[in-house]
Amino acid sequence: MKVVKDLLYTKDHEWVKAEGNTVTIGITDYAQHALGSIVFVELPEEDESFEEGDEFAVIESVKAASDAYMPVSGTIVAINEELDDEPALLNDDAYTNWLVKVELSNPAELDNLMTAEAYEAFCNEEE
Repeated sequence: MKVVKDLLYTKDHEWVKAEGNTVTIGITDYAQHALGSIVFVELPEEDESFEEGDEFAVIESVKAASDAYMPVSGTIVAINEELDDEPALLNDDAYTNWLVKVELSNPAELDNLMTAEAYEAFCNEEE
C-alpha cells in the first residue's frame, strides 16, 4: 500500500492536498486496491457546494459501487474530466489522478484529517 507523505487523509480513504484556500481530493491507493478494477466514476458539477461528510462522487468497480465523501466543506472549482473516458486511471496511480478540486469554506476542517503516518496506522488496524 502506497501512502504519500505530504497529503492528508480521511477514514473513508480519500486523500487531500491543500494549496492555499484550494484542496485537491482523490481516493487512496488502499481504496483503489479494495475496489479492484474501476469501470465508472460519477463526479459532481463545478460550482456545486458540499458540507464535510457529504457524498460527492460514485466510484464503480467490477466488485461494487462506492460513494466518496467530502473531507472538507466547500465549492467544486474543477473536476478531473479525464476520468469520464478512462476511470481506470485511478487504478494506475490513485495519487496522480485526482477527483475534484474544492475551494474551502472552512479551512479549519483540515485539522480533522489524518497525517500520512496516522493514516498508515489506521489502515493497518483495518486489515
